[in-house]
Amino acid sequence: MKQNLTIPEISNGLQFPDHVDPLEQEFQRIKSSIHQQLVESFDLSRLQHVDQDQLWKHVRTLADSAAVTSRESLDQLDRQRLLEELLAEIYGLGPIEKLMLDPEVSDILVNDPYTVYVERKGRLELTDVVFADDDHLVRIIQRIVARMGRRIDEVSPMVDARLPDGSRVNAVIPPLAIDGPALSIRRFGTNPLTINNLEENGSVLPDIITFLSAAIRTRIGCIISGGTGAGKTTMLNNLSSYIPTSERLVTIEDSAELILQHPHRVRMETRPANTEGAGEVSQRDLVRNSLRMRPDRIIVGEVRGTEVWDMLQAMNTGHEGSLTTIHANSARDALVRLEMMVAMTGFDLPISVVRQYVASGIKLVVHLARLAGGPRRVMQVAEIVDVQDGNYRIENIFEFRQREVGEDGIARGDFFATGYVPTCLERMEAAGARLPKSLFEKRRIA
Repeated sequence: MKQNLTIPEISNGLQFPDHVDPLEQEFQRIKSSIHQQLVESFDLSRLQHVDQDQLWKHVRTLADSAAVTSRESLDQLDRQRLLEELLAEIYGLGPIEKLMLDPEVSDILVNDPYTVYVERKGRLELTDVVFADDDHLVRIIQRIVARMGRRIDEVSPMVDARLPDGSRVNAVIPPLAIDGPALSIRRFGTNPLTINNLEENGSVLPDIITFLSAAIRTRIGCIISGGTGAGKTTMLNNLSSYIPTSERLVTIEDSAELILQHPHRVRMETRPANTEGAGEVSQRDLVRNSLRMRPDRIIVGEVRGTEVWDMLQAMNTGHEGSLTTIHANSARDALVRLEMMVAMTGFDLPISVVRQYVASGIKLVVHLARLAGGPRRVMQVAEIVDVQDGNYRIENIFEFRQREVGEDGIARGDFFATGYVPTCLERMEAAGARLPKSLFEKRRIA
């Protein structure tokens, strides 16, 4: 490690938008300059072999020197922040390291180096986090994807992967990203939301869980639909806890997110093609392979393509009670999307046959939504009764009706039992489930 380094006058060519505070601009210039000094002073790729005390002293010396020579003298608080962020530059994720450590942050959205949003409790907030420039942001993105054995550059300018803690990462850089590099991180907490948490948050009520848990135990086919961030994966994780522990599960995901509360499981994840365009393993490949693994149920994290046909075949040929999620705006829209995916397989099947197949394998659709202001609610629990005259007959068992959006911008409403008694109740009772008829009486559920 080189010693006695000096900090040049902080006058590099970093250009910040007008909305970035001048003091923050100066701070980022100092940090960028020191980081460059560190890069030049030793090989950052061998940090694990560097004595930590020696590194800390080296960083402190550089930071103190920069604080004195900067145009705006840094006070003690800013010096401490400078030290912390420099270490984050070396070991962590730079400016967003503190956001990754915040348990309330569920999404980190970097639109450009100077615009970083986070989602807390369902609401987006603009943060004061900024990067030095586009190159700084690209370096952090490259560090993230390198941890996952991936790369991002002009040849491969887009990455979708996951961090070791399960967080989803998507990054796009030029030339695909016109206005500069962009980064999105969908975080998954170390303590996932339980069904009790969902009840406390008002996302679902005990009566609905009573019905769904009985349906899962008795192998009623079910899909969970909703938009991005509606809570589909969280609901799937919780419903899986009602599957008998004696059953063998095989999970299939594009990017592993499920944290199933079940001891007897095998997890599989797709693999993208390598730089030569070879080696891809799709969800359809994994679904087909799972049929040879003696599963009692197959759980697909999100069905989105041609694997839907193999999934439906499994649900109709001995793997009842399998589960999956799908992006859709309503329970009926979810079924339309399933039909579109079947069409993508290239099989020339009459639509009536496809609908009959869907209705035979899937009996319940649980639809979720994220409402104004951030609350997530189970909007529909619907039964696919049958197919009449070529069309689905769908009946809501439970539903959420939005009443208003308050002055605080948060949507409010009530849960209702529609009065419809599901036809699958007979099968559930035959399997030993005993649900009171009063559960389905038409009423507002408290």
